Amino acid sequence: MSADSLQAWVLNLPQGKFYLYLLVCIIASVAGFIFAFVFFRRARIIEDTPTSKIRSAAQGYVELAGRGELMEGESIIAPLTTTPCTWYRYKVEKINDRHSRVVTSGTSEELFVLVGSTGRCVIDPEGATVTCKTKKVWYESSYPSRRNSHKSGRFLGRLGGRYRYTEERMHPGESLYAIGMFMSVGGGAESFNTDAEVREVLALWKKNRTALLKHFDTNEDGELDVQEWEVVRKAAYERVRREQSKRSVEPPTHLMKKPQYDNRPYLLSVYPQHELIKRYKLKAGGCLAGFFVAGSAAVWMATLRLV
Repeated sequence: MSADSLQAWVLNLPQGKFYLYLLVCIIASVAGFIFAFVFFRRARIIEDTPTSKIRSAAQGYVELAGRGELMEGESIIAPLTTTPCTWYRYKVEKINDRHSRVVTSGTSEELFVLVGSTGRCVIDPEGATVTCKTKKVWYESSYPSRRNSHKSGRFLGRLGGRYRYTEERMHPGESLYAIGMFMSVGGGAESFNTDAEVREVLALWKKNRTALLKHFDTNEDGELDVQEWEVVRKAAYERVRREQSKRSVEPPTHLMKKPQYDNRPYLLSVYPQHELIKRYKLKAGGCLAGFFVAGSAAVWMATLRLV
């Protein structure tokens, strides 16, 4: 379409459609600017945060690199393809003539492990922005799926399928980059609240009054007097201190999760640091270009019709 014909099209638009298209251009421009800022900020944070070793990582916002592995116990299974993985995200959409509707969707929140050269860190993926390599899309004529595989031809599925299935996954053994809030729990890293733990033990013992009287009612009057309660409290305190001593010599468990009181991003990626930076900068550049294009279009349309 030539510039003259485009100008004529804008001038001849009904007023309602003109304002609708103008609003779309303004929204696209604003969204492009916001996402450009978000992606540039993520790239800069990754660049400015040094990679730490798990064994010596400080408590707080930390960057780690290693490989993803499953924890002991039940495997994590992607629901659409029943594939074992460390993380998944899926979506099923019903395709209509003009739009699609999400039938069901979900994201994995099960814990898995980042294994580095100096230790292991448990990853809590809840709230993370995840970048993975594996993404499968296929089409079927029914829901739920009649098969647990995506092996049907995409072209034939697209012709006859009214449901679009999408599944993204990270797998055990894949490289894993993580940046988020790092903390160590248990072992020498644990800070004990002895008074709170003593209260918990006492509350637990009070629920079994018969056993409490059997062990501490020395005068057998069916009640615990002040002196007997002091003995109960002393026994609870000694039990708590013994358990704390045992926990203090155990190795700490390292955990990474989304920052709660910090607006810095929580990112998980199978791509290494340098490639992730490149991806975010490319996305930011594309969004910035969209900001200028959509903004220029909005200014041109407004000038043409309103000025």
